[in-house]
Amino acid sequence: MTVRVLLVDDEALVRSGLRVIIDGEPDLEVVGEVADGADVPAAVAGSGPDVVLMDVRMPGLDGISATRALRAHGHRTGARQPRVLVVTTFENDDYVLEALRAGAAGFILKRAHPDQVLEAIRVVARGDALLFPDALRRLVATTSPASGGDRLARAGLTARESDVLRLMAAGRSNAEIGAELFLGVETVKTHVGNLLAKLRVRDRTQAVVLAYESGFVRPGG
Repeated sequence: MTVRVLLVDDEALVRSGLRVIIDGEPDLEVVGEVADGADVPAAVAGSGPDVVLMDVRMPGLDGISATRALRAHGHRTGARQPRVLVVTTFENDDYVLEALRAGAAGFILKRAHPDQVLEAIRVVARGDALLFPDALRRLVATTSPASGGDRLARAGLTARESDVLRLMAAGRSNAEIGAELFLGVETVKTHVGNLLAKLRVRDRTQAVVLAYESGFVRPGG
């Protein structure tokens, strides 16, 4: 199955370079390009991407606002929502945390090697979060904490679900969580689904951000 990618960046040269890299892979395909975040919802509706590679800083509508607009459009219309992979210059940029809060599945640095960009697209396309625990810890540690402690406490996570959330926050995949807790991957998926429902978050990225912001996982831990 080919992963369809929409490129969102105000620099034509960056978009051209990414297109060459992505279209050179047999399992990936660029299905569109836009230079302004304001054009993202329409481009998504027209091209049906699986992944939106979103520049976080643009002179028009920035990547954070574009991600929010995309999520709002999906909720209004009931349309399938692509996964958003934010492209950023600095991993400790406050914009990154705001993009994750807005619904992005993860982030990748602009200076990343082409192979890392390709793997990042594949990771988010299959439903996993692309997070860098060290960077996320620094981001949360240097920003004002969001409300969420009471919300997580009221969620009533089981001991096993709590273990799974801690490992998710450490950047573990379902397979790695299963190996560490001696559980099958399907069982891990069930725990992940249950804790997402209890926390009332869209995906594992949102769960991890909440875990750090609430103090459930300590930034220095």
